Amino acid sequence: MANKPTIIIIAFLAGAAIFALAPGLSTGIQRTLGIGSQTRPAAAARPTPPGPSARSLTMNQERIELAQIEQRSVGPATVAKRLVVPGTIVPDAARVAHISVKLSGTVAELRKNIGDDVVKDEILAVLESREVADAKSDYLAARLSNDLQQDLTARDRSLWEGRAVPEQQYIRSRNAAAQTAMRFGIARQKLLALGVRDDEITALPQAPDASLRSQNVRAPISGRIAERKVELGAAVGRDNLETELFVVVDLGRVWVELSVSSPDLPIIREGQSVAVTLRGFPDATTGKLVFVSPLLDKETRTARVIAVIDNGDGRWRPGSFVTAAIAIEEHQARVVAPISAVQTVDGRKAVFVRTKEGFETRDVVLGQRDGQSVEIVSGLNAGETIAVSSTFSLKAELAKPSEED
Repeated sequence: MANKPTIIIIAFLAGAAIFALAPGLSTGIQRTLGIGSQTRPAAAARPTPPGPSARSLTMNQERIELAQIEQRSVGPATVAKRLVVPGTIVPDAARVAHISVKLSGTVAELRKNIGDDVVKDEILAVLESREVADAKSDYLAARLSNDLQQDLTARDRSLWEGRAVPEQQYIRSRNAAAQTAMRFGIARQKLLALGVRDDEITALPQAPDASLRSQNVRAPISGRIAERKVELGAAVGRDNLETELFVVVDLGRVWVELSVSSPDLPIIREGQSVAVTLRGFPDATTGKLVFVSPLLDKETRTARVIAVIDNGDGRWRPGSFVTAAIAIEEHQARVVAPISAVQTVDGRKAVFVRTKEGFETRDVVLGQRDGQSVEIVSGLNAGETIAVSSTFSLKAELAKPSEED
């Protein structure tokens, strides 16, 4: 029978063999046999599924339209440093016509009233005047006399060339023809001076007798009647009577009259662009400086400066107060965005860039601001689409806690 030490050695060797042949035995059995590790193995870390970025917003097209988020592609544009001055809309002096009469008479017809639109050469009123009747009669008489004398002179010339009449008779006839032609020309010039048009003068021989005392008052420019100063049957003309009948204004282009202080005049010059904004309204347009007065007002020490702007839709009414921003320095910016697109997120200026899933915030560095636009120095590339309206709601949506929080 084996002794006790031999039995212990055999048991140890059997346990080692079991451990080598069955490494998958439970840890508890290994500990019982004294062949396993006495330390608990560390638990493997569970991977955290990736979640959405904290600076991204998932929004489909339906939600974007419901939130009324306007989007716009950004790109290069010109930005300027501007001098802001107050101004007033006034009519363009070259587009204002004061229609006056050049003879005495009475108003027989009024075909246009205040506020009516007119076109150039349209008849506004008809006057009756003895003065114009006399001038037309003199013209017709001079015309007839001249025609007859020219025929006589042509006949005498033919007879003189055929030696049928003496040369002295032809010379007298030629002098008479020159005098009648001069009187005819004077009569015609008198009618032109009274305001009768050339085509109306040409039609006088075929015109009815009743029209001889009538004089048409026509619009010299197209525009709108701003004033009508006479009534039907009123006497107009000389002898302290009213001579101005209408005022026609073309507001298709207007002036912006500005007052610039003397310290700012050295940086102001004709041809500079101007951004004009109507006070209290979002309306804005651009124009150019066309006049910088070399004189200063004695009281205000300011100079009169005039800019011209288009007014095809008539929204810029004379008398309106406006704010004009004169471009002093201009440069081409790589990317320009509306100022409404910029928000402050986490203490930094940012915009919301459109992505396939919705929007993502993009930190940007701002440059020169020009009215409602601002230069983006870095952080945004030309051609990218950003949100330009309702951006505050996007910022609020970004600040909401996520479901995992």
